[in-house]
Amino acid sequence: MAKLAFMLALVQVSLVHGRPTGELRRDALVVEDRDVTLSTELGATTSYTSHINSLQTATVTVSPSVTGTINTGLPSGGNTQDPVKGPSITEPLGSLAPIQSTLSPGTTTPAAPVSADIFSPMATDAPPQQITARDDHPVQKIGIVDDNLPMGTNKFYANWFLGSQTAPVWTQPYSLAWAKGFGNTWGMAISHTERSQLAWDTEKTPPRYFIGPINMQHIVFSATELGGSTSLSTESHTVFSVIAHLAAAPGGAPLISLPCIQGMGFVTAMYQGATPQLNSGTFFRTLKYVGDLDGITYKYRIILEDNSEWLLYATPVASSGTVPFELMNSGLIEGPEGFVGIIQVAKVPAESSGERVYDQSAGAFAVNATISGNVNGNTGSYTISWGKEGITSQPLVMFALPHHVESFDETTAAALTNVELVTTTKGYARAIVADKMTLIENGLPTSIGFGPWVPSSSNGGDGFENINLNAEAITAINNAASLELAEDMIAQTSLNSMYYSGKGLAKFAGILYTLQSMAKNTQLAAAGLLKLKDAFNVFANNTQPLPLVYDSHWKGVVSSGSYATGDLGMDFGNSAYNDHHFHYGYFVYTAAVISYLDPAWLEVGQNKAWVNMLVRDYANPSANDPYFPQLRSFDWYHGHSWAKGLFESFDGKDQESSSEDTFATYALKMWGKISGDANLEARGNLQLALQARSLRNYFLLSEDNKVQPEQFLGNKVTGILFENKVDHTTYFGANPEYIQGIHMMPLNPSSAYTRPASFVLQEWNTYFSNGRVDTVQGGWRGVLYGNLAMVDPQTAYQFFSNPDFDWKFLDGGASRTWYLAFAAAMSGTGQTQGQARVRGQKSVVRPLPPPALVEGEVVDTPSIVEGVVVSPVIEDVFYTPGTTVVATPTPEETEYTDEFLWDRKEEDTDADYNESAETYYPWEKETYDEDDDSTYWDEKK
Repeated sequence: MAKLAFMLALVQVSLVHGRPTGELRRDALVVEDRDVTLSTELGATTSYTSHINSLQTATVTVSPSVTGTINTGLPSGGNTQDPVKGPSITEPLGSLAPIQSTLSPGTTTPAAPVSADIFSPMATDAPPQQITARDDHPVQKIGIVDDNLPMGTNKFYANWFLGSQTAPVWTQPYSLAWAKGFGNTWGMAISHTERSQLAWDTEKTPPRYFIGPINMQHIVFSATELGGSTSLSTESHTVFSVIAHLAAAPGGAPLISLPCIQGMGFVTAMYQGATPQLNSGTFFRTLKYVGDLDGITYKYRIILEDNSEWLLYATPVASSGTVPFELMNSGLIEGPEGFVGIIQVAKVPAESSGERVYDQSAGAFAVNATISGNVNGNTGSYTISWGKEGITSQPLVMFALPHHVESFDETTAAALTNVELVTTTKGYARAIVADKMTLIENGLPTSIGFGPWVPSSSNGGDGFENINLNAEAITAINNAASLELAEDMIAQTSLNSMYYSGKGLAKFAGILYTLQSMAKNTQLAAAGLLKLKDAFNVFANNTQPLPLVYDSHWKGVVSSGSYATGDLGMDFGNSAYNDHHFHYGYFVYTAAVISYLDPAWLEVGQNKAWVNMLVRDYANPSANDPYFPQLRSFDWYHGHSWAKGLFESFDGKDQESSSEDTFATYALKMWGKISGDANLEARGNLQLALQARSLRNYFLLSEDNKVQPEQFLGNKVTGILFENKVDHTTYFGANPEYIQGIHMMPLNPSSAYTRPASFVLQEWNTYFSNGRVDTVQGGWRGVLYGNLAMVDPQTAYQFFSNPDFDWKFLDGGASRTWYLAFAAAMSGTGQTQGQARVRGQKSVVRPLPPPALVEGEVVDTPSIVEGVVVSPVIEDVFYTPGTTVVATPTPEETEYTDEFLWDRKEEDTDADYNESAETYYPWEKETYDEDDDSTYWDEKK
């Protein structure tokens, strides 16, 4: 760390403001005035007196590498099994009897206000004493300078301390890879992939995958002094950044240091007394000196043999004169001996005025980044601030992803430029000229609780928790719950898998909440809670088959399984930090439900500390926690988590289940609410909002998606999203129910917030409509019908309430009880208010939150909003007065007026229903009778 601090101080302090004597100013450059304030405490120790001013060209004698290498297979790491195949679930043989006890659920209001920065530390104490510490992790660190600090195992830079250290690191839009002799260079290779260079599946329509090539080596930062003994080390690991060092030999002083920050506009190399060599596998065609920027930074233009244009900026330290670079041959540009200073490269987008943007920021570079955030009601914001070195008076140029641009605050939006470079899997990134960016999220899901949540519109967090059910649904729920709670909970949860165990615990927790708060059966819920506490205590006491251990090497809590067997793939790779947010999120949710039903449990023994330990492992908010890294799983730059841990991957980090990602966040939100941690609840709400935005852009592919390639949208989901490729498959199989369903499970109150109804309908019609769902076997059929409840709750309810229901259609993490309750709630069953039934066009269910109504009260005519379109989903359901309904797709010639509810002149495509040319009038007022569930508005046609 001392070496890096010295280098950064040297760069910042020692830049010399000077121009070589007698040099002719050719190719004059018009740029913005640069307000440069530099110290001249150190005089110029080197004077460059000559450089090549004319266009330098090279002759290519062999074909350049413009296609790279394509990895069509999936990487190894983590023995992935079918996630629904946990403990075997058979038809229950008995039922649990209620006990003579009732539950008194606690408050859901945090005890303390939200802090000004919601990323404040939540705890810094050691893990509970029942968690044994071990320092012999099966995966050892390679080249890590910050050896005893908590390490971001799932961060974008992990490839540099794993395996061969040669797998690329994606900062977006660039990637960097240590050449390690490949292409006859030992430097750091920089690449940028255009959409035209992607490799596509040619066997399926839509294509199964698109992949960015690796090993293209557009420009390589190297030095004459680097050779076969070169070593790569890393330090200053943060959630957004890392510093990579190249030394001539292990343990030697770095000759080249590269600060790598997500979204960096330049790739910057700091040279410390080395002779710069720039190599290229794509081959250099020309090199041209352009001019100096106020005598501080010297600019060159490079054209490669693939016709791409790159800019090179050299900012010397303690020297004067134009830094000379010579094009030696098509694969080599060489700089001056003993160079101390900064060399930066950036790709110029085709047909762009990007040069001017780059010129304004040349010489300045980001070295790290921090995050802060605040939440006020249902609005939140987060700010990514970049630490800056070099010519610090210059603004930074950084790239923002599409979901960032959507949510910029006014200041950040004003910094947006027209410089645009495509990323591999996140669409087109746009450059901003700023030292920080602030993102706003409105419509936070503050109204989402433990019960089914019904969105009021397609935008944001407007909605309500519906826990009011009619007598029929309550009876069905009680019958199902009494059977499911009679099952052996410990047999289904005390397993050699944290993933399957967590799913089982969460299933029973959902049943208990449903009984207590929706079915109002507190005595049966109390009986079940005793069993759930016993099952949870197995883990809180760390007496499960494979106990957790505290890994003091990487610093985190992992399964002990791989220590005993040497198999890193056990339990989906938990011991190697795979999937921790998936696994631990189920436990955090379960603890939140238990604490809600029995508030005293929170303070029993080390229950709270044990749960907070899991939270800190995958979602620790602070860099000041000595026991866990900051934000292991979630990536606040990309807007979602990465599941891959300590496995080298040549396509980068990846994530398969976007829905388990959001469920893990929902669990954080609810644990914060119940445990009194207002900051955790606020972070959960803000993170869910960000995930909903990120999923819409990158994972859930609606027809109107403008980010992912158009020809891929027919897949409806990405499948596995890597940093360098998208593969419409899973690690455990390629059945449609696997690929689509892994983005649905588990069904929970936040599902309707993160999975828009319009998307759910499109996906259903693409894969599972017209009876295709009923060909799906096992627990996946239940997953699909549960997902259907968000757009067709009646059909879903009929499936789960069927007297001949086959229990094999439930997976180990799902219950018939919860599916029944969710479908009934989404359909408006049991609403205590007048509702309008719309016959004819199919419409999304949107019940109103239940007001206090008095028998005999007159309910007003529904207020119809002009221009609002009822989304076609299901037939014969309720249109809710005063509620905006999802608005896609728009029927032809649809009109809302004061006289007509709607008027449609269009043939319906359903063979069994014809609504052509029908007109519907407003509903007349009717006296509401709360004892008559069949009362509807009179329909006048």
